[in-house]
Amino acid sequence: MIARRPVLLIAVLAVAVALGADAGKKDAKKDKDKDAKETKTPTSWYARSLVQSDAGIIVWDYWSKGRKLRAETIISGTPIVTYVSGEFYTIVDMVTQKGVAIRRSPEALAADLSRANERPFGREGEDMIAKGAEFIRSENLSERPTRLYRLTDDRGKTEVWVTDDKRKVPVRVIFFARDSGAKATTDYIDWIADLPLADAFFEPDPRVELERVEYADYVKRSETGPVGPAPVLFANLLHGDKKK
Repeated sequence: MIARRPVLLIAVLAVAVALGADAGKKDAKKDKDKDAKETKTPTSWYARSLVQSDAGIIVWDYWSKGRKLRAETIISGTPIVTYVSGEFYTIVDMVTQKGVAIRRSPEALAADLSRANERPFGREGEDMIAKGAEFIRSENLSERPTRLYRLTDDRGKTEVWVTDDKRKVPVRVIFFARDSGAKATTDYIDWIADLPLADAFFEPDPRVELERVEYADYVKRSETGPVGPAPVLFANLLHGDKKK
């Protein structure tokens, strides 16, 4: 029996090594799957933002699927929903169940085709970096590692904190207006990727009473007063980058 102990010990060690190797392979596979998931461009997003300025506080909820957008907020006590899908930019007053569907400009539709994989909202970080924003420092914000960028232009100064990862989503944006000195702070308090969202979620209820307006008519009418129940709050998605 004593002579067999080394053999048994070797067998036990061999099993332990095999199990450890198998566990290591599983851990490596989990890490690889996690990296692949973070690298993959999400097809849908949800986020909530809190905007604070001298005018008060506004809470936004955003959903997107490809270039489709649904955004909800409350303006003067009225729930307003913005839908951007295909040819139309639609604004609906959820109390009266009335709204306006504005045909989007050719430039905005072309941007959908050329940027099919780009999220249509929450792009402050990418936009500022593309314009030459200066990297200031790395720091933790809302318990997340972030990178702070700063851009100064004719409008004023903008600072944006983006997550220090491959997705680089904004966590906080602060804008200081040059002319008035006003300050506006936007905090994104939630980001969720790859939600299962149906296309119908980005279209108004068929029972909503909509006024359909051609793009040129909207531009002409907007020069003399508001068109629809609320302002166009995502101008680049209606006009294209020319009026972003």
